[in-house]
Amino acid sequence: MLRNAMVLFAVLSAPLVAGAQDQDAHYDRTLDAVYATINGVDFHMDVFVPNGTPPAGFLGPNDRGKGLGIIDVVSGAWHAGRGKLRDHEQARIFSIFTAHGYTVFAVRPGSLPDYDALDMVDQVRRAIRYIKAHASDWNIDPDRLGLTGASAGAHLAALAAVTQDKTSSVKAVGLFFPPTDFLDWENRSLSSVAEQLGDLLFQGGVAGKTEAEIRARAEAISPARQVSGPVPPMRIYHGDADPLVPLQQSEHFVAILKAAGNEAELKVKKGGGHPWLTIPFEVMDMANWFDEALHRPPGTP
Repeated sequence: MLRNAMVLFAVLSAPLVAGAQDQDAHYDRTLDAVYATINGVDFHMDVFVPNGTPPAGFLGPNDRGKGLGIIDVVSGAWHAGRGKLRDHEQARIFSIFTAHGYTVFAVRPGSLPDYDALDMVDQVRRAIRYIKAHASDWNIDPDRLGLTGASAGAHLAALAAVTQDKTSSVKAVGLFFPPTDFLDWENRSLSSVAEQLGDLLFQGGVAGKTEAEIRARAEAISPARQVSGPVPPMRIYHGDADPLVPLQQSEHFVAILKAAGNEAELKVKKGGGHPWLTIPFEVMDMANWFDEALHRPPGTP
């Protein structure tokens, strides 16, 4: 079942941007900082701090992110190994955000099959709380954090955002091709989706679980099913040729967010797969959006 889940819903194992290693040195990087210890297991993040070195010209630098933080949930196929960090480097996520002055926290939650989706989103919340509690260590504003992620990481980021409390709140959320509703996956049956999700629903898979239990858990881990009130502004990028996570997932999620009175925008990448070669340009666009969204006056959406 895990193998099927990886095939159907995984982030591609190939690099996000073929051959594009992140060589920019305009940030200082802390490796494997511990943000939580749960049952004796440490959970890690890398921290990228702008160091004032001029970036490559195409990055469009500014200082709008100075004193602000972006939390990047690093997970592909619901696995959070260091290889996934390299994918995000190749997509220029850390280069582009630090060029804007942001301190970036590349958070790695747990991985299948050791942790299910509810465990992983709890780990994301713990990371947000840790970063907010220690914001002064990085000279960032704990009340103006951005949250981002791609594919599995976007799913966990979205779920954390729509179920956030005061201690785990963020100001704005930018996502790439997130799975959002496991009960409405391009007309697949619940049993089909459950078989393919397997350990994401329950540790050990769905064997022995009733249909009611499976439906309840699929609903609990579906961000689109957890929208019940105000959530942070969201911008989502999704390709219309995505072979793994249908564009329908983002369209559906944005419609639900808007129906609940929230600000949400979907930007469709024509011909975009999962991901696409020119994704750094969308990362730049997202950075520009965070520049605006995180500078709104206190109390505004």
